[in-house]
Amino acid sequence: MKRTIFPGSFDPITLGHVDIINRALPLFDEIIIAIGINADKKYMFPLEKRKQFINETFANEPKIKVETYTGLTIEYCKQKNIDFILRGLRNPADFEFEKAIAQTNRKLAPIETVFLLTSADTSYISSSIVRDILRNNGNIDGFVPKSVINN
Repeated sequence: MKRTIFPGSFDPITLGHVDIINRALPLFDEIIIAIGINADKKYMFPLEKRKQFINETFANEPKIKVETYTGLTIEYCKQKNIDFILRGLRNPADFEFEKAIAQTNRKLAPIETVFLLTSADTSYISSSIVRDILRNNGNIDGFVPKSVINN
């Protein structure tokens, strides 16, 4: 069974995340959307709300589970016996950053990182941009799934 995790803060989940997850579904038997918890980080949405957004978005997809974790992603993978980490790439800067993490992870454990390029329609979307739009009372339609909009 091929299992992967897609780690992130998902504050909030965006259509870019949804695109990567949907395109990874044929590649894996199970995708765990793993919400990382960092006590030092200030989130716009509480953890339970972020989980709710994801669960609602993928309510009809049995291959997807939503979990939370603290600490290193690689340690979480070891605990869950997962061999793959899924990551989306929007631009060259993402690649350089993610490549360094993937190489470090490979040094620590035999876990492969699978990169998918975002679709052209969603490559400009980031959670931080969505949060900025929300802070300024802007319209986030077209950036996030309905579960976030209906919040």
